[in-house]
Amino acid sequence: MKILLLADIESKGLWDYFSPEKVKGYDLIISCGDLNPHYLTLLATFTAAPVLYVHGNHDTRYETDPPEGCICIEDTVYNFRGLRIAGLGGSIRYKPGAFQYTELEMRTRVRKLRRQIRRNKGFDLLITHSPAKGLNDGEDLPHQGFECFNELIDEYHPQFFVHGHVHLSYSTTLPRCCQKEHTQVINAYEKYELEIEDPEMPPPTWRDKLNNWKKQYLSRL
Repeated sequence: MKILLLADIESKGLWDYFSPEKVKGYDLIISCGDLNPHYLTLLATFTAAPVLYVHGNHDTRYETDPPEGCICIEDTVYNFRGLRIAGLGGSIRYKPGAFQYTELEMRTRVRKLRRQIRRNKGFDLLITHSPAKGLNDGEDLPHQGFECFNELIDEYHPQFFVHGHVHLSYSTTLPRCCQKEHTQVINAYEKYELEIEDPEMPPPTWRDKLNNWKKQYLSRL
C-alpha cells in the first residue's frame, strides 16, 4: 500500500506545477493539517485514492470552505482495506480560536475515541496535527505537543504516528522520522511517501455479515 502524507505547506510540485500523473499510484492520501482546502480538492479531483484529513490550528477556513471530495477523520477510526486510522487534529491552545485544545480538552477527545478504538481492536496509524509532548515538539507554547498522544502510543503500539505542525524548516536538527519503541514517528511536513504491507483482513463478524445482508436486501428493493 502506497500512502502520500502531507502537512503544513503545499508542495510546489503538487500545487504550482501539478499534473495528474503525480498522484497516480497512491492508494491513500492523508493530510495532517494547515493546508489550503483547494489544494486537497485538487488532489481529490485527479485521484481515485481517498483523501483523508484532520484540521491544523490554521484551518479555520475549513469551517466555511472545506475541501471537496475529501474525508474528515477527526475523532474517528477510519478503516481502509483493513488499515485502522485514528484521527485527532488541532494544536495546543495558545490563543482563542478553533482547532486548539488544552491538554484536558484533548484528553476528553481521546477518551471519547477509545470506544471506537476498542471496537476496532486498536489502530495502525495515529494521524494528528500536533506532535506528542517531548517527541520532536517545540519549546514555545504554540508548538508544544500533547502528553495524551504518548499515552495512546504506549497503550496501543500503532505501527505509525504521523503528525505535522512543527515545520522541518524550523531547525536542521529536527528529524523527519524517528522511533518510539514499536512505533515509527513521521513528520509529514510538505510531503512524505510511505509504503506499507497491506494488512491482513480479519474474518467478518456476525455484525459485518448482517450489515452486508441488509445492503444486499435494500439494493433489491
